Amino acid sequence: MKNRPLIGLSAALLIGGALSASPTLAGEALIGDPNTYSPPARQSSRQLYWGDTHLHTTQSPDAFTLETRLDREQAYRFARGETVIADNGMAAKLRRPLDFLAITDHSEYLGVFPMLEKKDPRLKEWQFGDFLGSLMDEGKFQELALEFSLAIQKTDAEFKVPTPVRQSIWEDVTQTADQYYQPGVFTTLIGYEWTSMITGDNLHRVVLFKGDHEQTHQVLPFTAQHSTAPEDLWAALTDYERTTGGEVLAIAHNGNVSNGRMFGPIRENGKAFDAAYATQRARWEPVYEVTQVKGDGETHPALSPDDEFADFETWDDGNIALTADKDPDMLPYEYARSALQLGLGYERELGVNPFKFGLIGSSDMHTGLSTTAENNYFGKFGHDEPAKDRFREKMAHQLQENWRLVASGLAAVWAEDNTRESIFEAFKRREVYATSGSRIGLRFFAGWDFEAQDVQRPDYADIGYRKGVPMGGDLVTGPDGASPTIMVAAVRDPDGANLDRVQIIKGWLDADGETHEQVFDVALSDNRQADPSTGLIPPVGDTADLENATYLNSIGDAELAAVWQDPDFDPTEPAFYYARVIEIPTPRWTVYDAAFFGSDIPDPARIAIQDRAYSSPIWYTPPSPEP
Repeated sequence: MKNRPLIGLSAALLIGGALSASPTLAGEALIGDPNTYSPPARQSSRQLYWGDTHLHTTQSPDAFTLETRLDREQAYRFARGETVIADNGMAAKLRRPLDFLAITDHSEYLGVFPMLEKKDPRLKEWQFGDFLGSLMDEGKFQELALEFSLAIQKTDAEFKVPTPVRQSIWEDVTQTADQYYQPGVFTTLIGYEWTSMITGDNLHRVVLFKGDHEQTHQVLPFTAQHSTAPEDLWAALTDYERTTGGEVLAIAHNGNVSNGRMFGPIRENGKAFDAAYATQRARWEPVYEVTQVKGDGETHPALSPDDEFADFETWDDGNIALTADKDPDMLPYEYARSALQLGLGYERELGVNPFKFGLIGSSDMHTGLSTTAENNYFGKFGHDEPAKDRFREKMAHQLQENWRLVASGLAAVWAEDNTRESIFEAFKRREVYATSGSRIGLRFFAGWDFEAQDVQRPDYADIGYRKGVPMGGDLVTGPDGASPTIMVAAVRDPDGANLDRVQIIKGWLDADGETHEQVFDVALSDNRQADPSTGLIPPVGDTADLENATYLNSIGDAELAAVWQDPDFDPTEPAFYYARVIEIPTPRWTVYDAAFFGSDIPDPARIAIQDRAYSSPIWYTPPSPEP
């Protein structure tokens, strides 16, 4: 089912009648009293909002040492649509503002390096700070970065920033977020990143708060100097909620550079999962950041050999620090799809699914600039912002080649309105989805009696909520003999590429405890059909002009929609379903760079991309057997 025309306002119209059209933003008029916001009197369905929940500024020590000098205020101004001057001297502006932003600088040494550079007297009695300052004065920034990476997990008092300094910095972080918060127009979510990195293996979490300065400033950010164990982070979040009455959650990311730790079966204390651990993890981590600048984390070709789209912006060299190579046995514990399958097994064994998470994307860019479009990618750090041959250098001067970095990703949220409360609640209920950078509109519902014509109705989203559950939800037991029906609709980014296809990914657990997956193509562009003898689907084609960094939307469709019924449903087997939307091929950021600067692209560099969206899953759990 295809070609439901985009009617009117096609540059801003999104499926379900949801209009995410922030006005042009400029000047101080945007900074207002949050209490002045009055939500619309009537809203028939939730609206679609776009944001980034993982952005760093010069307040993060690694960003500072790698030449980023943009601060929080500049990051907020850029995200809401203003022009700022990047650290490379270029003027930078988003084509469309974001609806929400969380600046999540590392909690370890948060805001300290800019103070050291200014020789702030509040740090004069801190001996380790004097040492770091001396490295800075001597221009030894690589040594400074090394000392930071070594110190962030040291528990000795001498390495810890004095508490009064931490308090003053955190006050500034939370107050600045409040200053730039304008409900209904631009939402600032207060947050930070906890940087656990055991033996170079990534266990980082973004911490995201629902509340304002008055709540969040009361408890200082948790750091890896306190503990590198996720359970201790969750205990700190429990303490925050108990102390302030506020709400908070954590978002894990980059399992692909965790060397099997992110979803591994053994906890950091050496013990296996138990029900208490599973309950805590499900409680505090309702969503997972599946795609970002350091690679895509949906699945790996070795895990999904029958999935032709599995090898997408894959990073599988080793851990985050490249101090240990990747063992193939680590892969099942690093990717979202395999973790979702593992979660089904844990629920059967423990009664709780620790990996019942929704999917989002965010950038993890350390430039103060959230730029996820291929033609507007400003880099991971200040030192790799647009310049001739930047892709030949290495991330942080010593890790992967810069061409491997990805212009990704975005968090899409279905919420009642653009406020902290509504957006946070959408994260909690997992009614969110990920894209690898473009703004693909996506609706996804599961029920037991959707009909083919439902998705063609103008009020199909209302039908979805009435007859089923949205992405992130749980499908309760259906009528005897029924099989789940899924209603999915996708629309291209109005400033981007047409769509190739919509797929449903199913994962399930059989009676023997074995996990399985299958990819179903449920909507294809250009009236394509699978070959009846081979089952193969002809490719959509390719209009990308790699010499001139452009493409045509003469192939693919602007919209794709379908109602699909699971042909192999077994009501005794737990399962999950999520949607994946694939765009037609387009030039990658490396090609835009080469065309702009007149540079040559190195042979191994990727030059084309098929951007995509991943919905949060919907889970089916069989009823418990009669006692």
